[in-house]
Amino acid sequence: MAERVVVVGAINTDFVISASRLPAPGETVVGGGLQTFGGGKGANAAVAAARVGARVSLIGAVGADDSGKRALDELSRDKVDTSGVAVLDDEPTGAALIVVDANGENQIALGPGANGAVSAEHVRTALSTLLPTTDVVLVSTEIPLAAVRAAIETTTEARVQCVLNPAPVIARLVDVLPLRPILTPNEIELGDLARAFSGAVAPAGEDKILNQLHRVGEQTQSPVIVTLGGDGCAVRLANGEVERIPARGANSVVDTTGAGDTFNGVFAARLAAGDAIMIAIKTAVVAASISVSAVGARPGMPNAAAIAGVFRE
Repeated sequence: MAERVVVVGAINTDFVISASRLPAPGETVVGGGLQTFGGGKGANAAVAAARVGARVSLIGAVGADDSGKRALDELSRDKVDTSGVAVLDDEPTGAALIVVDANGENQIALGPGANGAVSAEHVRTALSTLLPTTDVVLVSTEIPLAAVRAAIETTTEARVQCVLNPAPVIARLVDVLPLRPILTPNEIELGDLARAFSGAVAPAGEDKILNQLHRVGEQTQSPVIVTLGGDGCAVRLANGEVERIPARGANSVVDTTGAGDTFNGVFAARLAAGDAIMIAIKTAVVAASISVSAVGARPGMPNAAAIAGVFRE
C-alpha cells in the first residue's frame, strides 16, 4: 500500500489573468481572459503528492458555497481524501487573485476566507484519526498560527516526520520552530525567518543565502531547504553541511504559480516513501521544474513517470 502524507493548509480558488507584464502600484495592465483554477498551498501540495503516488489526506476548510463544492470535487478527482476538510456555513471559500507576466512571474493577492477560520481543535481532531497510519505531515501557513502550532505539536508528539512550508512567515511562527520540523522556505521567506531570529540583514548575493541558511539552521537545528526558482534550491542539513541542487526538467516557463507547492508535495511524498532527504529533494526539484510549463498551479504538476523521464535523460 502507498505511503500516507497528510497535508494541513489552505484551500483556495485561483483567479488568473495573463498579461504582458505585472502592474506597478496604482497601474492597470490589460491582460487576457480570466481563468479559474483550484488553488491554496495546502490543496496544491496535496495534489502534487497524490500525482506521484502517495495516499494523501488534506486538513483545512472551505465555505459552504459553490467554490467550496468545486474545490472538494477537484481534489477528489485527484484522489485526495478530503474527509478532514471542514465546510463552514459562515465563511466563503478562500480566493487568490493572480496576475502572470510573459516570463511566468506572478503577483498574488489572497483573501483567506474559510482558511482563516481553521481551528487548532479541528486540526488536532482530524490528525488524531490519521497519524497512526501517516508517514509525513506537511504543514503550510496560509492558516492561523494556532492551527499551525497544533499540527506541528501533534505530529511531533506522535513521532511522525513533519515538514513546514513557512509561506508566508506569519507572526510568532519562530515560537514553534524549536519542535524541529524540516523547513522549506523560498528565498524571501528564508530572509524573513533569519530576521525574525536576529533582526540583522545579511549582505547581498550568494553570501546572503548561505548566511541566512546557517542562521536559521543554527537556531532551529533542523534541515532547511530554500527553494530558488530557476536556480533550484540550496540545502543546509542539521549537521551544518550545505549543498546546491540546480533546477532540471523545465523546457519552458509559462507560469511559476504553484512551483513551490509542487516541490513541497513531492518532497513530502518521497520522504514518506522512504527516500533519503537529498534524493527526495532532487526529485522534488525536477517536479517543480516541470510544473511551470502550464498556466495555473496544478495543470503542469507531473506524475511519477514524467519525473522519472527527466532522470533518464
